[in-house]
Amino acid sequence: MATADFPRLYARTRRFTLGIPSAFRVAPDGQRVVFLRTRDGGDPASCLWQLDLSTGQETLLADPAALLGIEPGAAPPDELARQVSRRPAWGITSYRTDLAVRHACFAVAGRLWVADLDDIARPASQRIREVTVQESASAPSLDPAGTQVAYVSAGSVRIMSLADGRDRELAASDDADVTFGQADPAALLGDRGLWWAPDGSRLLLARVDTSPVQQYWISDPADPQAEPVQVRYPKVGTPNADVSLWLTALDGGRVAVEWDRRAFEYLVAVTWDGHGPLVAVQSRDQRQLHVLAVDPATGRTSVRFRDTDSTWISLVPGVPRYTASGALVWACDRGSARRLIVDGEPVTPDDLQVHEVLDVDGDVVLFAASHDQPDIQLWTYSTGGGLDRVSTEPGVHGGGRAGGTTIIARQSLAQPGTTVVVRRAGAPDCPIASLAESPGLDLRIELLRVGERQLRSALLLPSWHRPGTPPLPVLVDSYGGAAQRVVLAQTPSYLVSQWFAEHGFAVISTDGRGTPGRDPGWERATRGDIATPVLQDQVAALHAIAGQHQGVLDLHRVAIRGWSFGGFLAALAVLRRPDIFHAAIAGAPVTDQRLYNAHFKERYLGHPDSEPENYDRCSLLDDAPNLRRPLMLIHGLADDNVVPAHTLRLSAALLRAGKPHEVLLLPGVTHAPLQPEIAENLLLVQLDFLTRRLANQD
Repeated sequence: MATADFPRLYARTRRFTLGIPSAFRVAPDGQRVVFLRTRDGGDPASCLWQLDLSTGQETLLADPAALLGIEPGAAPPDELARQVSRRPAWGITSYRTDLAVRHACFAVAGRLWVADLDDIARPASQRIREVTVQESASAPSLDPAGTQVAYVSAGSVRIMSLADGRDRELAASDDADVTFGQADPAALLGDRGLWWAPDGSRLLLARVDTSPVQQYWISDPADPQAEPVQVRYPKVGTPNADVSLWLTALDGGRVAVEWDRRAFEYLVAVTWDGHGPLVAVQSRDQRQLHVLAVDPATGRTSVRFRDTDSTWISLVPGVPRYTASGALVWACDRGSARRLIVDGEPVTPDDLQVHEVLDVDGDVVLFAASHDQPDIQLWTYSTGGGLDRVSTEPGVHGGGRAGGTTIIARQSLAQPGTTVVVRRAGAPDCPIASLAESPGLDLRIELLRVGERQLRSALLLPSWHRPGTPPLPVLVDSYGGAAQRVVLAQTPSYLVSQWFAEHGFAVISTDGRGTPGRDPGWERATRGDIATPVLQDQVAALHAIAGQHQGVLDLHRVAIRGWSFGGFLAALAVLRRPDIFHAAIAGAPVTDQRLYNAHFKERYLGHPDSEPENYDRCSLLDDAPNLRRPLMLIHGLADDNVVPAHTLRLSAALLRAGKPHEVLLLPGVTHAPLQPEIAENLLLVQLDFLTRRLANQD
């Protein structure tokens, strides 16, 4: 594929995420795997599939286009347009199964379907049926026996009997700001808000009251007749949503789960299995956390695990959980490592960093962890067998496990996309096909550790570059915040960096202080200042790499680009180090730290009332008079994560200071520009800016 074709392919494939299997659910007997995947690498409609391990055959169970009566590959109906603008795929983006994984339920466009997963002899078209609901349905969840489904409608929870179709209200919302049973952006509930008891006799429901939360209004200046959209946004220093949990019987009677909600206002995790409900709650300053066992009859709680930290407590996905024997599984920072904790004791060594707990199968815990930051492997722990490394090849791994069957999903530098295999004792590995398209670019990448801090960095050069050719202009393409960029995988960010490299740049990406995966102290080094150490590490890596690769990097022509925190970093670089950085592209930058989300930002900078100097130190608005390099600001006008006010305020400050700059505003675009035409042309616009602005630097 020609380099010129890459932006269109990148946009059409939603950053090469389409066609990759995900959301695996293994049947308890280990013989079937249910998963989501689009039909191919260019179709954004996510479908429900099943793999029969006895035959190796994959079956398409449900295609949302067919269910809605539209042509495959066609644009989704109007009511899904908002979903499509925010997610790479539309359609069946999540599903729930019963305990035996014999049935699955999901919602598309407010309609509810149930699929029979067990009777593989029948055609797929006969194994799925639509369940008629009185109102629009979302977030459906089957009871453990698969006989009834709870779902959310207009902020209330309803229950449908699959035997007779009886549909009744279980928990009613009597206020527009109150919802039951659903995740809410103003609360920390992940992707769900209701949990069934293992015997199906009751549910645990989240009640979220967003009335205390500050209102934002997101408007569309390109359509002045359109009404603004109200968004409840818990900005730093302002009230959060009032979140409570209610044990709710099927007759509607309910009791509250009791904990000190003033001292622990963040509800961060909920699970419920045969050993009872578990709830994790965190204090506003994020320095205290309790894991609570809940009495399902009375709602009273007892503390199963306490964690405190003088800086902050990091949250690890996938916990708390119980093993089959009742041991509590948690993960937290102990000394120099993020460690797996079983019944209060660390069971992983102090040189292994736990990233995520993926599954608990009986007494076996499957988790992802790394000895070295770029290489993330799968491990298991059990009380009888101790630690065991599951994956063997270099790369970034994920997966799942049930019934002794393990799913291993691997990304690597050696090949594009994701390879997925299902592993069972005494049987050959069974693949789950990835249908993602090839990016058509060969990565020319070198992973490095540079400088006194051994900064993990990646250097990407053009495929045509040879020793002795003139030095290349440099593009720093780092994120810099709470996400790893330097990994052993052909990630979309690497592919974009390589595309820029093919146009004549030496591209550098560095994970400096503040990025996860290395050790807890490395992440906490940015407490109180997310600007100075982050920028220092980018400069140090740039100089160290230039020193190691004499004659390759032209330090008189250095640009930086980034999005979100990376956009903040890019603008920060040209405002505070114009001696190093000669041009910048800042996409959706957080320019005023006081405008951002409370839970995320207060973790690093504290409460703005008690530590205002941290927010002043990291704001870009006061730096506006310092601009003397070309700067392009890009922002989606429908962004409800980093609201457009960030870019508009910085632009206004630059204008008041008489500093020329470029601003590109994107009507209808949220925080991630996924619309194909926009995503494609954004790359071309950035390339044009960098080429123009670095042409004549001093």
